Amino acid sequence: MKFGGSHLGYCTNIHPGESWDEIRANLGRHVPAVKARVCPDAPFGLGLRLSCLAARELARPGALEEFDDFLRRESLYVFTINGFPYGPFHGTRVKEGVYLPDWRDEARLEYSNLLADLLARWLPPEAGAGSVSTVPGAFRASVTDVADTSRIADRLLRHAARLVEVERRTGRRIVLALEPEPCCLLETVAETVAYFREHLHSAAAAARLAALTGLDATAAHAALRAHLGVCLDLCHAAVEFEDPAQCLDALEDAGIAVAKIQVTAGLRIPRMCAATAEALRRLEDAVYLHQVVERGPDGLHRYADLGAALAADRWRGGDREWRIHFHVPVFLEELDGFASTQPFVREALALHRQRNRSPQLELETYTWSVLPEQHRSVPVEQAIARELEWLKGELA
Repeated sequence: MKFGGSHLGYCTNIHPGESWDEIRANLGRHVPAVKARVCPDAPFGLGLRLSCLAARELARPGALEEFDDFLRRESLYVFTINGFPYGPFHGTRVKEGVYLPDWRDEARLEYSNLLADLLARWLPPEAGAGSVSTVPGAFRASVTDVADTSRIADRLLRHAARLVEVERRTGRRIVLALEPEPCCLLETVAETVAYFREHLHSAAAAARLAALTGLDATAAHAALRAHLGVCLDLCHAAVEFEDPAQCLDALEDAGIAVAKIQVTAGLRIPRMCAATAEALRRLEDAVYLHQVVERGPDGLHRYADLGAALAADRWRGGDREWRIHFHVPVFLEELDGFASTQPFVREALALHRQRNRSPQLELETYTWSVLPEQHRSVPVEQAIARELEWLKGELA
């Protein structure tokens, strides 16, 4: 839905399903029910999650036309696609595999090209630019040398060339939104700004795009800023102990478009102790990666997963705060005795309310299936609607 100056929706990766048939069934089952609760009398925007398998299956005869009919019939539109998880995302071990194939791999480029083509079909002309959020380059441990970093940048530039071609052909502007995340190549906003400056906004990058598209140097520089941006996930930023105003200002000052803000909250442990560590063990799961950033007297320490952080036992050495990448409903100030990073979310939304910082806001609480049981006792569409109403209240 359009709220203020931004499109507002939720990411459908909360609904399990990898094939198009599974995804389509869940969209029909849940989305109209959510819309009826929060946006009954106006078009309702979707943040669509498509696996590579599902995106390819849409080439079947009649599949795209049937979905077009569903969107029209239910007064829905697609303004963003979550192109981060390429493969299975529910009910199996995801962990660090969620980044694969990453931007070192041609398969990631092909998948992203396909998603851009699909979004251009669905994006209404009045909706402005659409976005496809994606892996922040790669999981940091997978990037072994400078050659990897350069290969990532070149594939991003080749994708930008595809987006230039899509806009020429369809009139729809699509932005690839790199999503900084703990323990990834692009982890903090400072690292993201540096990567854009050195690899995506440089004279060499503009020359490469010009060669691929036929644009002149000035137009190539403009196209890089128009088609490559970031998805600012508020949980990720809070886990990194970022400052909301500094995040947004740094991206703006660097000329990096915030194509989408993902409105998400994680867990915050103001002071670690033995009892808290024991309680956290109950939140370990075999599906998702739950990165931890610890702040103590000796600075920040990062762990790729909750189990590794608990095993390190560093918290026994003094006054230490933990932030954990474990998406929890944004309307909760605490979860089973743990604080959430909701204050960070509220501060970021207050800044957005003062001055529109992004054209898209997307809720993404994909961990529904691994939340403690008492938080899964209501129908999922009711929980989604509650998040959307909370977000609307904050924006108002």
